[in-house]
Amino acid sequence: MLKCRSVWRRLAPLARASSTVCRQNARRTGLNNARIPVREPAAHMSTGPTGGGGRENLLYFAMVGTTFIGAGIYVYRTLKEDKERYQDRINEIASRPQKAAAKEATLLHPEPQAVEATETKAAPETEPQAEPAVGEPSPATPDSEAPVAPSETAEPAPGYLHICIPLHGGAAESVAVPHKLPSHTPYLLIGGGTASFAAARSIRARDPGARVLIVTDEPDLPYMRPPLSKELWFSDDPSVTETLRFKQWNGKERSIYFQPASFYISAEELDSAENGGVAVLTGKKVVHMDVRGNKVKLDDDTEISYDKCLIATGGVPRNLQVIDRAAEDVKSRTTLFRKIEDFKSLDKVSRNIESITIIGGGFLGSELACALGRRSNESGLEVVQMYPEKGNMGKVLPEYLSNWTTEKVKREGVKVITEALVKSVTFKDDKLEIQLKDGRKVRTDHIVAAVGLEPNIDLAKSAGLEVDPDFGGYRVNAELQARSNIWVAGDAACFYDIRLGRRRVEHHDHAVVSGRLAGENMTGANKPYWHQSMFWSDLGPDVGYEAIGIVDSSLPTVGVFAKATEKDTPKAATEKSGTGIRSESETEETAVSTEPSSSPAPAPEKQKDDYGKGVIFYLRDKVVVGIILWNVFNRMPIARKIIKDGEEHADLNEVAKLFNIHED
Repeated sequence: MLKCRSVWRRLAPLARASSTVCRQNARRTGLNNARIPVREPAAHMSTGPTGGGGRENLLYFAMVGTTFIGAGIYVYRTLKEDKERYQDRINEIASRPQKAAAKEATLLHPEPQAVEATETKAAPETEPQAEPAVGEPSPATPDSEAPVAPSETAEPAPGYLHICIPLHGGAAESVAVPHKLPSHTPYLLIGGGTASFAAARSIRARDPGARVLIVTDEPDLPYMRPPLSKELWFSDDPSVTETLRFKQWNGKERSIYFQPASFYISAEELDSAENGGVAVLTGKKVVHMDVRGNKVKLDDDTEISYDKCLIATGGVPRNLQVIDRAAEDVKSRTTLFRKIEDFKSLDKVSRNIESITIIGGGFLGSELACALGRRSNESGLEVVQMYPEKGNMGKVLPEYLSNWTTEKVKREGVKVITEALVKSVTFKDDKLEIQLKDGRKVRTDHIVAAVGLEPNIDLAKSAGLEVDPDFGGYRVNAELQARSNIWVAGDAACFYDIRLGRRRVEHHDHAVVSGRLAGENMTGANKPYWHQSMFWSDLGPDVGYEAIGIVDSSLPTVGVFAKATEKDTPKAATEKSGTGIRSESETEETAVSTEPSSSPAPAPEKQKDDYGKGVIFYLRDKVVVGIILWNVFNRMPIARKIIKDGEEHADLNEVAKLFNIHED
């Protein structure tokens, strides 16, 4: 019909012109015969010869008639073809159940010579996966409040639904068919980590009927990462890599998953859910963002539009260039530790080799070294840790405390190599050979590269988002907003700290708080990010510390220490607070009192071999910008207030009284 209308619009002026000429010829004829026609019907054209105009009239009649005939034929053929295509489509849809039943019957009763080929072709559609289907409940556990691990029973493959098709004889068989993903979601969260989950929970708290879709390239539901390098390694359960349940330092058991599968709804039910919900689309990666069109494209070309979007893509482990350029034999024997699959892989490898080398002296490298060192006492595994600094965590801790920590790591059964700069890595005689720049060589079976994290900014180019040239990550404003309707949280966000300037933080507490704030702002809160996030590290159940602000060993520091007691350990701290993830409880607290205790002023810091517990202040222009609480727990709100005040302190020994380290 649209084509017919277009043809008529082109022919209408010609038809009107033809009618006008006919009327003019008729009028001239009447004048020549000395009489004027009483009335000329406007809708009729003369058919007889008129004074000199008969030939022109016939020509116009022929043109108009031919045009109408051609247009009519075209319209008829078009309508006929459309009707045929429509009927073919209806027939194809109607025949789907018969085709599916025939295909299923073929799979159940194949011909002998075609069995192998049929099964091979059907495998990608029907082979179940071990990961949980979103929205299906997991088996109940004795700890009703603790999240459970995904079920080990067979589940539908990602991106598929199970339907029942009747077979011959009245039976019904479940067949996997692709499900329909929502084409639009009000809230789209890219990334399935801590920040995304915190944002989803925050959105639902402010908008109970909200529909939230989380898209993650990992096969797992949202989970916490800290236990992957801490408590899971100290579990006595031989099946811990399957259950992913662990005992906290206080003895309570929990799962690394924030919520069980029953907490979520399936993606295909998101549009129809009366009360909304949170759906997780696992195993899918967002590869392109159309900011103007408010939509994204997945790696399978699926497009999803959104109203509000959060980017919480986290980061990817950084690798050494010498390993990146090495042969495949070296790369295949190197672990970049970040995800659940990395934990499972490293646990398996460490049980089947003689030696392992950890490159990196930061938080992750030191935690893994202590964890594997304890295992070496039981299995005889040789554990080596090497790093370019002079001591363990040398970029964070003052030199004296770094040296003490190094000795602590050695006592855990770890061979420590300091001031080690890797020159090359090769594979010789079934061993990896690490050549250092000073000529030293280390032979090992496996390498763990724990040398930092790179923020995942893959979407920056397609989305046109600004990346900070100094700190990396997406540059956001004080409300964590990168552009209209787009927020960023977690490791990938480079934000402005009103006290400490522009920063990018890679810790669990920051992911929790920034994700929560982003979720609130996505629902209209418009709150600035003022929170000073904390982080913590445990070298086993006996030594741990919590830190806040800028903790850089290049800054001047003042440390105040006291003698530790049995309750000054991470284990005792979790027994008191009831949680193994300390930031989950402390981020809600505030410092209700900052009055110093009446105890005598502690003595200034002394260089001694044993640092039981204490407080280390990091200074910039005589103002405290960072604090480490060494085996001092549940005092973080006080430290946060000191940094927030931003005042100069004449005597930090007096400030240390606020933490009551001498009264315990």
